[in-house]
Amino acid sequence: MTHKISFVRLPTIAQQEISEHMSDPRLAQHLPLLTFEWDAAATRKFINAKEAYWLRDGLGHWAILADQTYIGWGGFQKEGDEWDYGLVLKPEAFGLGLQISKKAIHFARSHERIPFITFLLPPTRKNLGALSRLGARRVGDVEHEGEMFLKYRLETV
Repeated sequence: MTHKISFVRLPTIAQQEISEHMSDPRLAQHLPLLTFEWDAAATRKFINAKEAYWLRDGLGHWAILADQTYIGWGGFQKEGDEWDYGLVLKPEAFGLGLQISKKAIHFARSHERIPFITFLLPPTRKNLGALSRLGARRVGDVEHEGEMFLKYRLETV
């Protein structure tokens, strides 16, 4: 089933909804940097940080809607000279990751300032076939904030 996917800015979503999403214990197994209790203060800090990237870079993370319902967040964050793509969905929306990612990659390909995208995935992620189908290739392992991640790269031009 195909859903109408749309991207909106994070502040348009009720903070409580983001807090509940990020407090789901099923997320922590694939988010090694999620080592704290996600409460209202953490949600405000998160939204403010993501909005700061929009101000700094003109691009950042979106709230993601499927058929007008919030299902997660994701998008692009500039890390040095690279645009890193991240996606954090509610567990009931995990199956929509490829559809959402294709839409985000289409967005990236239409912007010359994004010649490639990087993906940092925790080693707990075992099903990586979708990345290959998108055309991404593994470039190695990297440490980020004290945790190891699998790094992939997708050329967009």
